[in-house]
Amino acid sequence: MDTKQTHKAHRVRKAGASAKKKQQKTKNAEKNNPKAFAMQSAQRADRMARRKAELDEKKFHVPMADRTPKVAPPIVVAVAGPPQSGKSTLIKSLVRRYTKHTLSEIRGPVTVVSGKHQRLTFMECSNDISAMTDLAKVADL
Repeated sequence: MDTKQTHKAHRVRKAGASAKKKQQKTKNAEKNNPKAFAMQSAQRADRMARRKAELDEKKFHVPMADRTPKVAPPIVVAVAGPPQSGKSTLIKSLVRRYTKHTLSEIRGPVTVVSGKHQRLTFMECSNDISAMTDLAKVADL
């Protein structure tokens, strides 16, 4: 069982299509010196060198994450005035104008989509000076 098995060596083709292809490759290798024609275009070599340098430089800079929100915050509209002056009626009519829905009563801030990238938030303010100052801090209009 200790006898080593020897395999027959691969027989090289001497005739046929694959032999002709192999001969063509060896003839072309003898004719052409690849090192002599390494750089055929100076502009292309310059462009490639610049691109490689640019890509290498990019690796040193850590990209900053874009923290800007995709949708802009809504514009806050404060409606202030004395009692029975039509604040709720104004907000209801604006909501009806933008959404084609009617509100029976207003509870808290109401946000409507007024455009493709714009929202409006309506807030009703009572006739109290402290409520007015608090709402003035956050209101845009």
